[in-house]
Amino acid sequence: MNLKQLKYFMAIAEERQITAAAKKLHIAQPPLSYQLSLLEQELGVTLIKRGPRNAELTDAGKLLYKRAEQILSMTSSAVREVENYGKGLHGVLSLGAVSSSGGVVPNLRMQEFAKHYPDIRFEIHEGNTFAIIEMLEKGIVDLGIVRTPFQYDRFHCRYSALEPMAAVMTKDLACGQGESGITLEELKNKPLIIYRRFEALIQEAFAEEGLTPFICCLNDDARTTYTWARKGFGIGIIPKSALQVLNPDQLICKDILNEKLRTQVAVIWEKKRYLSPLAQRFVSFFEDSVDW
Repeated sequence: MNLKQLKYFMAIAEERQITAAAKKLHIAQPPLSYQLSLLEQELGVTLIKRGPRNAELTDAGKLLYKRAEQILSMTSSAVREVENYGKGLHGVLSLGAVSSSGGVVPNLRMQEFAKHYPDIRFEIHEGNTFAIIEMLEKGIVDLGIVRTPFQYDRFHCRYSALEPMAAVMTKDLACGQGESGITLEELKNKPLIIYRRFEALIQEAFAEEGLTPFICCLNDDARTTYTWARKGFGIGIIPKSALQVLNPDQLICKDILNEKLRTQVAVIWEKKRYLSPLAQRFVSFFEDSVDW
């Protein structure tokens, strides 16, 4: 069993069709089928049930898929580690970043870091917090830039400053007596548009004040929340720093006056995974200040 065979096997498992897997790998179908047969002969088990249209994993195949994913991830990490060690200040820093971090990252300190190490290259992978955590687990990225709340037990974390959640609304949906702030009481019967991962936090904050929110739209991205709010479907609730990149000139924006509805961006990495010298420099550059 070798890495090429594992790579081929994973492609078949993910595409669920040998023809599609061959196309993805840019090879002919017969060599791919041959390598799969060799792998099954070596292991003495059937890994994939071949059907007329689809290829399905057997129980043994499902087990190998999990192990193959880990092996290839570790191999990729090992290659990066050796390259970073050999290159010193040169190399690629792979970051996973959530869309709502745009008002915090990139920033002036990151510009200073880039000036200190002009030969590095940033590789950005985007997704929501859960996707970024999965990327860290698979070794796709060196560091994750995510937003609280998240399960942090297995991660080292560096946090930005706490920031309030903001309510963004059109003039037709304007509410609240304050010019720059709004209470949950003032939002209690209003149609709210929220990012799905904040739902539990928002429900809890309202419940503590004996209120029930009317959530008219759930979605998976702060930008979607903003877009729907801008179109007048409801009042969007998003992290305040996200407004720096969304340009909400035509919207009314107010801080939500509730201590529970606060969030912050964090740089995270797995405690058990090796952190490359380049990533260590990136983290240590901010060691004396987390308010970034």
